[in-house]
This record gives sequence, C-alpha cells and structure tokens, in this order.
Amino acid sequence: MKRIGLLGCGAIGTQIAIAIDTGMIPAQLTHVFDSDRSKADALATKLKQKPEIVGNAHLLSSNSLDLVIEAASQDAVSDNALSILQNRKDLMIMSGGALLDESVYEIISEACKEFKKTVYLPSGAISGLDALKSVRNELESVTITTTKHPDSLKGAKFFETSNIELDSISEVTTIFEGSASEAVRLFPKNVNVSALLSLAGIGSHETIVKVVVDPNTDMNTHYIESKGSFGKITTTVENVPDSTNPKTSRLAVLSAIETLRSICTDEIKIGT
Repeated sequence: MKRIGLLGCGAIGTQIAIAIDTGMIPAQLTHVFDSDRSKADALATKLKQKPEIVGNAHLLSSNSLDLVIEAASQDAVSDNALSILQNRKDLMIMSGGALLDESVYEIISEACKEFKKTVYLPSGAISGLDALKSVRNELESVTITTTKHPDSLKGAKFFETSNIELDSISEVTTIFEGSASEAVRLFPKNVNVSALLSLAGIGSHETIVKVVVDPNTDMNTHYIESKGSFGKITTTVENVPDSTNPKTSRLAVLSAIETLRSICTDEIKIGT
C-alpha cells in the first residue's frame, strides 16, 4: 500500500485526503503540510486515520513516502517540485499552470530522468486529453473557451491591472483572450486546464485561451477546439462548481481521485 504525503490542505487536498481515508483509494495518507497550519489541523479532524502534520514542505518529502500530492498553488510547484523529486518521491501536480514556465518545466523534466521518478498531471476539469496526445505531432491549433460565473473568477491577478468590474457585468462577456502561458499567470486558480492542453500538445502552437464571464450560468464550461492534419476535435464539458470552492470544478476533484486510485492499484488501465 502506497504511502502518500499531501502538500496543500485546502478544498481539493481535503477531498483527496477523505477519499484515501474512506478507502476509495487504496493508500495511506501519512504526512500533510499546509503553509496555513489551521488548514492542516482542520483536515486532520475530518480523518479517522490521523496523518502527521509537518512544519514545512521539505520535511514532507524527506519522510518515508512513495508519492507527494501538490494541491496548493503554482508557487508551491515552483518552490518544491525539485526537492520532492530529489528526495526520490513521485509527484502528482494539481497546479499544472506552473509547468508553462519553461525553466520550471525543464527542471522538473530533467529531475524525473535523473532521479527516475514520475510526475502525474490529472486531466482535471476537461476531457479529450487522450485524443490530443495521440495527435500531438499533427496539431496546428488548440483553443479553449472557459465560461464561468463572476464569483468563480474573483480574486484573480488579472483584475489587479484591469478596469473590469465583475459585479457590473450583466451579460455574457469575453474578458480575456491570449496564450495559455499568460492565462495561467493571470488566472492561476481558474484556468490550469489550459496548461494541460499546451503540455499535451507540446510541439504545436501554444493553446489560445478565452475567458468568458456569464452572470447567469451556474456551471464552469470548457469548450475546446483542436485542428490539424488529422482533422478536428471538439469537446464541451459543463462542470458543476465544487461545493467548497467555486473557483474549481467538481470534475477536477474527481479526476485527481481517479488518477491517484489508478496509481495505487494493479489493474487493467483504460485510455492512453
């Protein structure tokens, strides 16, 4: 049974921990860390099997673990991924936007090879990644249009320099269009899925991201269009926002749980 460490005890980390604790995932959650100690304490109270709460991320990966799950932030990936791999732990990353920084991607990629460890990126709140990986050598363009309620976007860095007032938007409005690299920097907790599209299609043009605000929707919707010499792929996913964190989708949590379950089981694997 794999021993798991958790970096980040917020909404997603908590639900992954509960999935382990209830037996949905055949593993042991042995150590957790959050920069906000109160979140780690709150998580521990919800679990039957109490993990050890450590004082920093380095102590997390220096323990006897098989895998560390990052469920904190893009900065947490940039600051800790290398040391986790150096400590010879596999790593599951939820904040995939961090890897669109070329220097971060190269460091992590080289560390995987050097220390013979694996980094897992769940597909999150979108579908179609299997197909996209299959046609990566024939891709010419990928576009994702993400539509969310204003409440799901509040607090994003984008609004620090924008004169757009979310509360004043009364109809469907496109507030951003640009590259995935720019999008994950400006909306770090909202469009990490665009990073997965770019990473899955490495070698093609970078994914173009459109962020749309709809005050009348109660869904997080992702429409993806991929074109190339292979033909055309379109997918649309209408996600229910997570009940504990409207910035993310319920599917993102379920994807993380299924990825971890697959890692921890010996069985027939379906998909690429």
